Amino acid sequence: MQGYPEGYLSERPRWTTPAGLVNLIGGPLGLVGRRLSMILLDMAAVALLWVLVTYAFLWYVHGDIGYTVIPWWLFGLFVFELAAAWNSFGVAPSQRLSGVHLVPSEGGRMTVWHRLLHFLAWHVSVLPIVGLLGRRPWHERLSGTRTKRVESGAIKPAPWYRTSVGIYAAVILVVVVVAALGVTVSMANLRRLVTDAWRAGNIWRAFFSPDTTILQTVVRDLLVTFFMAVLATAFAVVVAVPLSFLSARNLMKGPVGRSVYTALRGAMSITRSIEPIVWAIVFLVWVTARRAPFAGVLALVVHSIADLVKLYAEQLEGINPGLPEAITATGGGRLAVLRYGVLPQIINPYISFTLYRWDINIRMATVVGVVGGGGIGQRLYAYLQGHMYSQAGTAMLLIVVLVWAIDYLSSRIRAKLA
Repeated sequence: MQGYPEGYLSERPRWTTPAGLVNLIGGPLGLVGRRLSMILLDMAAVALLWVLVTYAFLWYVHGDIGYTVIPWWLFGLFVFELAAAWNSFGVAPSQRLSGVHLVPSEGGRMTVWHRLLHFLAWHVSVLPIVGLLGRRPWHERLSGTRTKRVESGAIKPAPWYRTSVGIYAAVILVVVVVAALGVTVSMANLRRLVTDAWRAGNIWRAFFSPDTTILQTVVRDLLVTFFMAVLATAFAVVVAVPLSFLSARNLMKGPVGRSVYTALRGAMSITRSIEPIVWAIVFLVWVTARRAPFAGVLALVVHSIADLVKLYAEQLEGINPGLPEAITATGGGRLAVLRYGVLPQIINPYISFTLYRWDINIRMATVVGVVGGGGIGQRLYAYLQGHMYSQAGTAMLLIVVLVWAIDYLSSRIRAKLA
């Protein structure tokens, strides 16, 4: 610019721009969040083991169900101290997950003094949380240690039984099996399983003697179940395809995009965690039982959307970025990138996932009928409640035929697409 000496004007500082301000504030907070999540992971691992051991002990010794034998405040303190000790004197799950381990900041070998200082400084750093700020947290600075990434192949991995995480996983597995056996199985049940098998003979004989006089009625309900699955899958695909693009991490960038991605993924996870049979109960109350098949379709639609969004989005996140980048480099716009760079990579997997979900919805349509969601499942449940086992056997036989046919058809189509 004429009239001004060179270097008089400079670029606007980045922190004065909205994006720069977000990075200035969000960077340290994101770092604290990641470190805090790793600490909470270690504490959760310790808490889980304590709860399972206590649960098994109380059940086997006292026949009671309980989760801790000490006050909750003491339990929290105990978990925190063990997590700190695990991080200082071993390789905790968070360190194993991150692929790092503790080393002296000035080189050499880790000593007991280093580990003890790290354990003591942990309380000064983690409890106020402020100590997690900065490139190195306070407990590493005060103890003269740092975390170093373990390079692949640099160190021969130790056998699982010589690592704290491996021993922990083995103990967790044993405790879970012991607790599960104690709660779900008893000697009396095992004895009746062997000695009272004859009691179920009449039921099995009735199942394998179907009543053909109700064939027309059952086939009609079977068609209703089939159409429920078709409608649910079709409606779910229409909604899930656009939502999958908003749920792909590699496509949703920036503060707004990341917020939409996080909110949508969280909502889908919550929706998917609720079983279709629960959604069927909700919609039965909503649309009244006179529209039972409609309530069943709505239940399957909601669950299918959440499931398909996850499957579709993960496929989008796994695409080869080279093709979209090449199209962008040649001057292609967003539509061209989508048409020629993204869609060819996802169309076959999307169809495969859709067929897989349709296969699941055939089975789920039968299950939601148990609570009154219409279709053959509702009639099957009525037959079982009325001890009409021959009629129930007819319905079950037709369900098996339908599920087998759909499974065979979808597997052949997926094989063609592959």
